Amino acid sequence: MKKRTLQRGLSGFWWLTLIFLYLPLAVVVFFSFNAANSAARFTGFSLRWYERLLGNEQIISAFWNSMILAIVSSVLALAIGCLIGYGMYRHRHRKLGWLIVLIYLPIVLPDIVFGISEMTFFVSVHRYTGLLQPGLLTMIISHITFQIPFVALIVYSRLVGLDPTLFEAAKDLYATPIKRAWHFLLPTIKPALISAFFLSFTLSIDDFVISFFTSGPESATLPIYIWGAIKKGVTPEINAIAALMIGAVALAALMSLLFNRQGQR
Repeated sequence: MKKRTLQRGLSGFWWLTLIFLYLPLAVVVFFSFNAANSAARFTGFSLRWYERLLGNEQIISAFWNSMILAIVSSVLALAIGCLIGYGMYRHRHRKLGWLIVLIYLPIVLPDIVFGISEMTFFVSVHRYTGLLQPGLLTMIISHITFQIPFVALIVYSRLVGLDPTLFEAAKDLYATPIKRAWHFLLPTIKPALISAFFLSFTLSIDDFVISFFTSGPESATLPIYIWGAIKKGVTPEINAIAALMIGAVALAALMSLLFNRQGQR
């Protein structure tokens, strides 16, 4: 009896936690279809705010900036992080405690500290060399720096789960290093690479603080645009942008989870 009561209590707590987390998101999506220009009173179903998004050049520009930033930074972070993760696996028997600290540091470091340090670095470089003027390029570089640790850890965890004799078997079959990488290593860690890419993409789309400190006047992303727009009040148009971002991030997270499970199987 006590065990059943405990299970019911834990189940109720689980559902309350889900409601607490996702109810605000559901409210945002719900009011994005509001016919009236109100974020508190729903008067009817309408798609007018989504139609206005398609005609707003600032929003379209911010959307493409977000897409370019997320895709380019994710691809480059995937390439660099994959090499780091493989290097960590190959040299895992050495004392690499300092390297692990460096890998985890961008993950645990507060975003505002990371963003300010990146901004200071770019401003100093631009002052003395004329390079790296704040804009989309500096945002891509800063996003890569905090995406790489996630990619490296995902790739490393996948490689650690493999049977070490598989690498020896590939050598015994006289496969060259290039063939081992192309026909054995990459297909084996493919689910981890796809999962790492979508995770990096999600982190880039969601990021505001680091993007804010490293952006230029012509490189505003959707989170930066939303932050500037809500100063005038939350409108259904802002809710529509947020709803689209929620959908995009949820889709990327779902695909990452599916590929991760496929890799585990």
